[in-house]
Amino acid sequence: MNDGGDWRNWVRLAALGLIWGGAFPLVEVALEGMPPLTLAAARLALAAGFLVPLSLLYGGLPKGGAVWAFAAGVALFSNALPFALLSWGQTHVTAGVAGVAMAVMPLMALPLSHVFVPGERMTLRGSLGLGIGFIGVLILIGFDALADFGGGGVAVWAQIACLAATVCYVSGSILIKRAPKVHPIAFAASAMLLGAMMAVPVALAVEGVPTLPGLTPTVALVVLAAGPSVLALLLMLKILSTAGPPFLSLVNYQVPVWATVFGVIFLDERFEPRLALALVVILFGIAVAQGYIGNRKERMA
Repeated sequence: MNDGGDWRNWVRLAALGLIWGGAFPLVEVALEGMPPLTLAAARLALAAGFLVPLSLLYGGLPKGGAVWAFAAGVALFSNALPFALLSWGQTHVTAGVAGVAMAVMPLMALPLSHVFVPGERMTLRGSLGLGIGFIGVLILIGFDALADFGGGGVAVWAQIACLAATVCYVSGSILIKRAPKVHPIAFAASAMLLGAMMAVPVALAVEGVPTLPGLTPTVALVVLAAGPSVLALLLMLKILSTAGPPFLSLVNYQVPVWATVFGVIFLDERFEPRLALALVVILFGIAVAQGYIGNRKERMA
């Protein structure tokens, strides 16, 4: 396993986990002043406003129809859809629940990569980790809620929306991996711009012209755009370039923990034992799937 190279990458990784984990409580605060689709669209528009000028410093937006086609796919699956799903989901579930749902993303990557990424194959260890993680998902949703699934409890659908967002993020990451190689900031700016162009008309059509939110939701919105959507991207690119994807994957262990902790501290959310158990089981599944548990020979290689 890559150790990150030096202590600075560990600091970047810790900062990235804090920023991404803090996004979920910020979404809850922003939702106090605007409906979910409007929040998703405004977040994308602001992030594009930060990234497009930044990309100009690195030679401008990318050129070529193939690049923009992949950017459109990333805009849909990494930006517009998951932002909308999570924003709507968090109108009915806590930041902690949404954060724990995000923890299954590395497990969702296993079957999708097996199908869509050449050379990526599901192993027995990966399948075992996926099965363990699925048990954690069942614990997260709650067996009582699943038994009444036909009753259509909105909280169940909200949790499913959060889980669906993880599938979107993984799909977007696969598209990024297969996209033509251009400067990453330029590609991110084009995807964010297209995501805003997708989300804004939908938000206006469904929720109408928004009213001016209060100061606190506005500050939360700006921080969401500048932090989890822009600063976190720059940290992620730096970690990828200096330490690599295996080291970056360690952030998956941090995000749900910080989302839960911040929700309890700043939003007075109740810490449920079921949530803690689901988190432990999901993280254990990730550890098994990624070879940190039960594969001593591979870890020492």
